[in-house]
Amino acid sequence: MKKGFFITFEGGEGAGKTTLIESVKEKLFDDKLDLIITREPGGTTFGEHVRELLLKKSTKIKISSKAELCLFLASRSQHIDDVIKPALSAGKIVLCDRYNDSSIAYQGHARGLGIDEVIKFSSFIIEDTLPDLTLYLDIDPKTGLSRVQSKYDRIESEKLSFHQKIREGFHILAKKFPDRIKMIDANKFKDEVLKNAMHYISKIIK
Repeated sequence: MKKGFFITFEGGEGAGKTTLIESVKEKLFDDKLDLIITREPGGTTFGEHVRELLLKKSTKIKISSKAELCLFLASRSQHIDDVIKPALSAGKIVLCDRYNDSSIAYQGHARGLGIDEVIKFSSFIIEDTLPDLTLYLDIDPKTGLSRVQSKYDRIESEKLSFHQKIREGFHILAKKFPDRIKMIDANKFKDEVLKNAMHYISKIIK
């Protein structure tokens, strides 16, 4: 077995990424596999501070689209160096709630910065730290947002059209990188979503 596996979970708001990750963790722990769960933005002390800044609703702080992207990438850079690379080098499985595809879908497509432009810009940050597998949970934004339990954060509070663009961006990426990004219908029951996820995961973890 190669050293470590990097699996990312993507989707719009309320797609069920956190629930799926916890279920996958239980399945993999049953197989006595060594793994860690992490998230973006966040994953490090620095990243969690950036997360708070990015998601907190405030009338006093305005964040431009480019500044938003830079903050996400700054958090990612620290995350890669402090958490992801060391875990992979130690032979662990890394389950990450959001990664680079979110920046491409959210800032690149939904914010209008350009998919190719964000791919190019972010490649400097991630270098060769690419996921072995990305599971994209696909759901209609209206349904996803209705699942959100807490008060909407800064990004969740965006107009429905913004969230529809995010979904559109993920669909573009799924077509662009079909070998890595696998689309899962997040409208299904949790057990079926997990079954579909494990189908793809079992193909890379042998």
